[in-house]
Amino acid sequence: MHARHYQLGMVGLGVMGRNLVLNMADHGVAVAGCDKDPDQVGALQREAGDRPVGGVNSLPEFVATLDVPRIVMILVPAGPAVDSVIRDLLPHLASGDLIVDGGNSFFRDTDLRAKMLAATGIGFLGVGVSGGEHGARHGPSMMPGGSPDAYARVKPIFEAIAARAGGEPCVAYLGAGSAGHYVKMVHNGIEYGLMELIAEAYDLMKRGLRLTDDELHAVFARWNHAELSAYLIEITAEIFLTQDTRTGKRLVDVILDEAKQKGTGMWTSENAMEIHRPAPTIDMAVAARDLSSLEPERVAASHVLCGPDPAIRSDRTAFLAHLEGALYAAMVLTFAQGMAILAQASRTYDYGLNLETVARIWRGGCIIRAALLDKIRAAYRARADLGPRCHGAGARPPGRRVAGGGRGDSDARVRRLARVPRRVSQRLAARQPDPGPAGLLRRPHLRARGREGRLPHRVEPWLTAAGRTASPGPTRP
Repeated sequence: MHARHYQLGMVGLGVMGRNLVLNMADHGVAVAGCDKDPDQVGALQREAGDRPVGGVNSLPEFVATLDVPRIVMILVPAGPAVDSVIRDLLPHLASGDLIVDGGNSFFRDTDLRAKMLAATGIGFLGVGVSGGEHGARHGPSMMPGGSPDAYARVKPIFEAIAARAGGEPCVAYLGAGSAGHYVKMVHNGIEYGLMELIAEAYDLMKRGLRLTDDELHAVFARWNHAELSAYLIEITAEIFLTQDTRTGKRLVDVILDEAKQKGTGMWTSENAMEIHRPAPTIDMAVAARDLSSLEPERVAASHVLCGPDPAIRSDRTAFLAHLEGALYAAMVLTFAQGMAILAQASRTYDYGLNLETVARIWRGGCIIRAALLDKIRAAYRARADLGPRCHGAGARPPGRRVAGGGRGDSDARVRRLARVPRRVSQRLAARQPDPGPAGLLRRPHLRARGREGRLPHRVEPWLTAAGRTASPGPTRP
């Protein structure tokens, strides 16, 4: 540990914590790191080189090196680990110090921790951080909530390390209390929905049109350079060219067909129901992940629920065009559901959220960044009280224009999007699709099994791994 004082301390030197420390140091912030695991401390010290970074295993030694009043950021798994770190820190902190929780904590836990720490005079911020290890190192999207005065202390650091979109930092103070962690929770719920929709589009092309991996790569790459441009579409295109180092086969064809979850999508669905804001895309995406984990049941069901031939025999070019439009419409609706949840939560929990600001900071660094967010931001700039309508499709307040198109453009786009799901469903009539996320795209989850049947569940675990850790998930032997 360098014999100096540090502007900020980081507890938790896993991949995310370590990369955030290095990001801060690259921007001239002196940071001390602390972790009980000496290997994590050693990794930080090796990677830091001559940057203004220190690492230590001892919590008292760590706290003693921080500038007063102290700023301590925590990046450990959500739940009891956060409470344990706070308990260990408290004897060494004083009134006026600030604790920042940068993990995926449940928003109600954040409220309880803030209330407990306020009684000691210690400030508390709950900050959602999105972008995985690459974002942490090179610029994440950050969603802080809590006291405005507390945020003012870390604002220069956060604005320096955050991703930038259109010249603006992808971080902003969002609101009181647990606003930051709530927005991150809904962000993850939207991510669940988008990943499920992408997986279903993949299934229609793979099992329906029988496209090869190379053809699937070409389709998603083309979509990513058009209206569907988004980070998740981009990395999906890359999936189909990625080889499994152990088998030499395409990774998407051998990856374990189970999509796990850490709880944020489930929390989003649960709270949306609690505040009476329907989120069918997110609800069904959570259910699809649960179904994917039931392999024995899926195998057994496949012997009984054979279902119709999945082949789609309509014109391939026409079907792909309609599928592209259906996926775009479904993405619009997924974002609309998330924004509707945020609007109601802001009223229910008195967050004071500005949804234009939320859309702005999601445009760069985070997993759900997409060209569509520019249109959503423009819609909220034009009308802050915009309801849960298809704002991403070009919706506008009556009598006014939104950037990117006039009244005729907007109305034509909404009519076109309304027709697309019907066209896709007509071509799927023989498959008898069950009700799905947003009612636009569906696949038979329960009876999926075997080399072909597992295909519906393969994209999601790869996306989860690639989006957060830049490494593939487990594969089948």
